[in-house]
Amino acid sequence: MPGVLIVAYGNPMRCDDGLAWRAADELERKLSGSEIEILRAHQLAPEMAEDITRCDTVIFVDAASADGGNGNPGEVRCLEVGLLQGPPRFSHQLSPGAVVALGRQLYGASPRAFAVTLTGQCFDHGESLSAVVASAIPALVARIEALVQAALSSESLPPASNKA
Repeated sequence: MPGVLIVAYGNPMRCDDGLAWRAADELERKLSGSEIEILRAHQLAPEMAEDITRCDTVIFVDAASADGGNGNPGEVRCLEVGLLQGPPRFSHQLSPGAVVALGRQLYGASPRAFAVTLTGQCFDHGESLSAVVASAIPALVARIEALVQAALSSESLPPASNKA
């Protein structure tokens, strides 16, 4: 059973929206072992509630939009995911908090959860990352690696922060 589940989600055919998939590729090269599982998806879905039952820590990785007040392009953020109050609403897309809440409600799962985002610049159709996002991928991967190492060691996890 993996100790850490990394859920990389976004659309790799929408430029910077696919950055989590690129980070997942890099993490697979750097991290190995049966205690880590990496899952790629286009969006978060209700069935992922069962996936989080297999881990102690889940790390959600996604692109953020600068339009939503999520920082400047190229900025890495890490926030601890809280549970939603009340039952999760089902819609076209779920939030990390909704997936964690569903896991708790349906399966009694209670992993520690983090959302690590990198603010994108271009979400047009295409497969290439913008220059600012491509240059920030190493910082994103390093932040996730630090969370994974802390989760797998006897140390307590570092506190989440707004910025890397």
